[in-house]
Amino acid sequence: MKVSKEVKIGGVMLLCIFLAVLGANYLKGKNIFDNSLKLYAIYNNVGGLARSNPVMFNGNKVGQVENVEFSKDFSGKLIVQFSVTESFIKIPKDSRAAIFSDGFLGGKAINLELGSSTELVTESDTLTSSIEASLQDAVNQQIAPLKNKAEDLIGSIDSAITTVKSIFNTQAQEDIGSSITNIRQSLAVFKQTMIDADAMVNENRQSLQRIFSNVESITKNFENNNEKLDQTLTNLKSISDSLAGANLQQTVNNASIAMQQVAELMQKVNNGEGSLGALMNNDTLYQNLEAAAYDLDQLMLDMRLNPERYVHFSIFGRKDKSAKKGD
Repeated sequence: MKVSKEVKIGGVMLLCIFLAVLGANYLKGKNIFDNSLKLYAIYNNVGGLARSNPVMFNGNKVGQVENVEFSKDFSGKLIVQFSVTESFIKIPKDSRAAIFSDGFLGGKAINLELGSSTELVTESDTLTSSIEASLQDAVNQQIAPLKNKAEDLIGSIDSAITTVKSIFNTQAQEDIGSSITNIRQSLAVFKQTMIDADAMVNENRQSLQRIFSNVESITKNFENNNEKLDQTLTNLKSISDSLAGANLQQTVNNASIAMQQVAELMQKVNNGEGSLGALMNNDTLYQNLEAAAYDLDQLMLDMRLNPERYVHFSIFGRKDKSAKKGD
């Protein structure tokens, strides 16, 4: 049977169309010969997820996104259709399809988070959806508070600078200059004082050394006589305890009585009572003593003027008056 030229051309055209469709699907990541599981997920925002983006499980690609379209109920939600080509994965009903950033370039992908249900999904089931924060979003969340604090700090610094500018006017600068000059003069005086003090210390270094040596000797004596000091303090404590235990009130009473008696005696002496009172108050004794002193003075004067009346001197001996009368 002879095949016409037109049939050959038509067959070639069909083969080209088939290969074109197959190549287009291959470029899209589709395989028209596989029996992959088709699933859906509904999102409020897909964050840039598009067709042919991968579906990942434990970091490995197990499928791809087939289609992304708006919901027909005009709610603004997005319906994502994706396929799972790996038949060995058993996906429970309560699994989750989470959109996440795949790499640092911002590419999006779906991550399958398997649930714990015993019932498995079937063709065209809809999974629970979620969107994981991207690295940029996480960084922005961490940096946003720092950014706000930095802006507040910059505002505070700007206010502080404005305040400082308003404070440091011409008069304030002059006052500050004057204060710095005074401080410099005070430091110079302090320096000279320290120099004088150092010179005084150098001049009295030996005296200070002797003082320190004496202090050290005293402390050593205290240390060496610690037991004696303790004993002395113990004795003082015993004496104070004895004084505290003594009948001081009776002693004070006796002293008061004695002072009262002395006062009464002095009162009697002043009144001329008794021998001592008569002696103290009667002037007769004084007059007699004065007269005796006058007579004694006259006697001494007479003895000085007329010593022969009282003392006889003879070179050859005393003449015997009784013998002369016998003759």
